[in-house]
Amino acid sequence: MKNILLIILGLFIIGAGVVFALQNKQATNNEVSNMDKKVLVAYFSATGNTKRVAENLSKATGGDLYEIKPLNPYTSEDLDWTNDNSRSSVEMKDRKSRPEIVNDDFSVSDYDTIYLGFPIWWGTAPKIINSFLEKHDFTNKKIIIFATSGSSGLGNTANNLKSSISNLTKIVEGDVLNENPSIDELKKWVEKFN
Repeated sequence: MKNILLIILGLFIIGAGVVFALQNKQATNNEVSNMDKKVLVAYFSATGNTKRVAENLSKATGGDLYEIKPLNPYTSEDLDWTNDNSRSSVEMKDRKSRPEIVNDDFSVSDYDTIYLGFPIWWGTAPKIINSFLEKHDFTNKKIIIFATSGSSGLGNTANNLKSSISNLTKIVEGDVLNENPSIDELKKWVEKFN
């Protein structure tokens, strides 16, 4: 009887070891596949708030950082949302508005996942984000949007941006990330999208 119990105990230990080894192998494979994915954090920042979040997000993901720059930088007068004739007000009223962005040799082709950040203007993304999306081919890429805002949420931003990307591009609504989250907080936030 004692020998049978020892054999059963031995088989149990061997079985547990096999399960543990398989779980470790699967975890390692997941880590490798995530490491193989190249990440980009692209952002437009008018006042510096989105830039600070994007810089921390780049560190949290290990992703490259890219600033979407307007060809003609916005002044404080351009950003006066209380003035119906300010540049930002005029752009946001015109659905076809596409502010010019700095023309460089940057390409998104090497990236699998793109975190796309911007301030919320009039309840959605600034039109310069449409300019960026329409300039590049995001086919078969995953775009996760994040934003900063004084008072608005993301609203229908993801759906509003779909007209500027390929149908084969996955766009995911992230969150408004105010109050400059830490790198550790952003690492936890990123886990929601893996």
